[in-house]
Amino acid sequence: MDTELKDFISVTNPQTPPPDEDDRPLLKPDRNQESTNPAPPPSETIEELEKKFPAYVRNDVYGTMGLGELPLTEKVLVGVALVTLLPLRVLAATLMLIVYYVICRICTMFSAPNRADEQEDYAHMGGWRRAVVIRSGKFLSRAILFSMGFYWIKEIPLHQEGDCKHQDEDIERPGVIISNHVSYLDILYHMSYFFPSFVAKRSVAKLPLVGLISKCMGCVYVQRESKSSDFKGVSGVVNERIREAHEKEDAPLMMLFPEGTTTNGNFLLPFKTGAFLAKAPVRPVILRYPYERFSPAWDSISGVRHVILLLCQFVNYLEVLQLPVYYPSQEEKDDPKLYAENVRRMMAREGNMTLCDIGLPEKRIYHAALNNGNNRLPSVVVLHHKKD
Repeated sequence: MDTELKDFISVTNPQTPPPDEDDRPLLKPDRNQESTNPAPPPSETIEELEKKFPAYVRNDVYGTMGLGELPLTEKVLVGVALVTLLPLRVLAATLMLIVYYVICRICTMFSAPNRADEQEDYAHMGGWRRAVVIRSGKFLSRAILFSMGFYWIKEIPLHQEGDCKHQDEDIERPGVIISNHVSYLDILYHMSYFFPSFVAKRSVAKLPLVGLISKCMGCVYVQRESKSSDFKGVSGVVNERIREAHEKEDAPLMMLFPEGTTTNGNFLLPFKTGAFLAKAPVRPVILRYPYERFSPAWDSISGVRHVILLLCQFVNYLEVLQLPVYYPSQEEKDDPKLYAENVRRMMAREGNMTLCDIGLPEKRIYHAALNNGNNRLPSVVVLHHKKD
């Protein structure tokens, strides 16, 4: 997931070169690098970094990295769920994934995928095949969320004439859906409601079960190395897909997370401009995960531990704010950074979130402190110098 987020950042911000040496999970320290490059003297504590980087701090009873000391009642609840809920939910989600794979396999039989710009997908097929793929995909995505404890999803439509810039009565179709990014669960919700196309690593297309499903969704695969002289790059493919979705009713919508990484849901990071370069209207969506004990946010906790603890919660909650389509002014079309920032501020205001001007580098610094396990960390400046 973390490497996919890095790939997404390079897509949504074409001017940023893709990372090379940092192709490792955020919460797994590089032992080889630690042995060859000893850390300089520490200067900042984790507590100090939490104040500087509050968007990545967990505030639930499970504590930072999900390793906090739990009260006896919570231990009992988790223990019971481990032997009852967890195996049942894993089995149910796996069976639904297999069922959807079989549906996709049947619908794509005797059908050649669309191949263009070193991409491959079945999202452009029409007729009953496409209808079955979309409807079953939406239903089973919601069913998987249900099996994970999201029994009710509260959807709140917001309508504001001025700030969201509705133009006359002729409503144009948006080309892209943008959302704040809190968890991998975001993808399941958007599949159940919009069934859009995402940006994914090239390796996802080769995975068992998931590979064919991603092709049926029309995912745009990250290709870091061009194999042909006329290859546009993923950014160019994404922009074309956004324009196509804006102009054609039957074209698959694109789904982008312009923050480029996950937060704890209370903050909104700066937006990359990739979703706004096509100058098409965007559909903003805000996701919130209210919780009592365990936060579904995937911010500073390992993936396996997060999945296990999430499935051990008897009930999980999700609230969705559906904002109206945002139509850019001519000034915003001419300046994608202005367009992105205006949408970001509008989403923060409507979602009651705090604007936070940090990004993935600061998240790595905070996670490095957690990995050290000694409440000390080299200064931000030193770490940036090491990376350079």
